[in-house]
Amino acid sequence: MAIEKGLQYTKEHEWVLIEDNIATIGITDFAQESLGDITYVQLPKEGESINKNDTFGVVESVKAVSDLYAPVSGRVVEVNQPLLEAPELINEDPYHEGWMLKVEMQGEVEQEDLMSADEYKDYVEENS
Repeated sequence: MAIEKGLQYTKEHEWVLIEDNIATIGITDFAQESLGDITYVQLPKEGESINKNDTFGVVESVKAVSDLYAPVSGRVVEVNQPLLEAPELINEDPYHEGWMLKVEMQGEVEQEDLMSADEYKDYVEENS
């Protein structure tokens, strides 16, 4: 299981990279391994708003259907279009080619419930 340094993580196994006011969001290597072969991804459209902790999409795999939860609030400014045609990119490279959304955040980022790579590693080890 790969956990990338420099990202922040949620208990729902999403990751977020915050650069200025843009948050890039995806699911973790642990999540994609748990799901198995991903066959479908449903994501919001550009321009839509998402709210922290609310569902923003769905990932389907041969094993399960799983909701995606927003680690931040804001407006979707970019969707990883290749992912919609080739959802297996999440399995192949969840932290780079398999990113899902870029969100322009409004206001302060509430980071108290986001975990560092080390905190996320401990969380996964304790809860799996």
